[in-house]
Amino acid sequence: MGEKIALVTDSSCDLPTEFIKKHGIHVLPLRMIYGCREYRDLVDINPQEVYDRMPAEVPTTSQPSIGEVRNLLHQLREEGISRVLAIHISSGLSGTFDTVCSISREFKNLDVKVIDSRTLSMGLGFMVREAAHGIAQGLSLSSITDKVRSLHQGTRLYYVLDTLEYLRRGGRIGKVASAVGGMLNIKPIISVDEEGKYYARCKVRGRKKSIDKMLELAEEFIRGRRVVAAVMHGGVPEEGEALRKRVASLQRGNIAELIFGQISPVLGVHTGPGLLGICLCETST
Repeated sequence: MGEKIALVTDSSCDLPTEFIKKHGIHVLPLRMIYGCREYRDLVDINPQEVYDRMPAEVPTTSQPSIGEVRNLLHQLREEGISRVLAIHISSGLSGTFDTVCSISREFKNLDVKVIDSRTLSMGLGFMVREAAHGIAQGLSLSSITDKVRSLHQGTRLYYVLDTLEYLRRGGRIGKVASAVGGMLNIKPIISVDEEGKYYARCKVRGRKKSIDKMLELAEEFIRGRRVVAAVMHGGVPEEGEALRKRVASLQRGNIAELIFGQISPVLGVHTGPGLLGICLCETST
């Protein structure tokens, strides 16, 4: 019998609800603040509610509360858990990783390993997924941690936005803005760099061409590899489904599984409606 390990992540992982429930994954909700009202991501608010209030109301976002992290670790300890693996949104985009690291040090009788995914959405989701499978197989915490960390090099995340305005408002635009400048109708393919921050992978004029270019990048990565793929959207299910069909037709024999879903509300705050994304993760199965 393998050691009993609790798996923790946050609501930016975008994993399907069924998978989270099946594997008993503990999800710390990120937060959205509208004036004096605070909402827990995916608990008190859904993506469409966020988009419906835009552009008139754009909330600020925040990491899970210190109390919530502390309460979860206390609960796990009370349940007799001695080992915890926590995998979180990039520290380059959120303070969640640092907070969980800090609070975990208070629990001397818990062996807590905290991993900075240096990515988000299904880039993070694939890491959590790998950890869940490792736990189900009865692997050791050390072995699972090694496998999860090794995924980063074999993962690619690409997305396009309808507008860069929400990324700019949230202060997340950094390298994307410097690459695009003031060029009209430029729709950059956005990715995440080694530091876990957004950057413009390439620049394309117009939405249709940007989607075509994103598919081209995906096909280049898939060629010669076995991958798990995810197609994500932000409030545009019809466009998302059209993209899913196009991804499914790429290198058919190389895609082991194709996941389709919507990004979490807290990510939608920084992208606005209209996001389309592709995430790919190399797999040996």
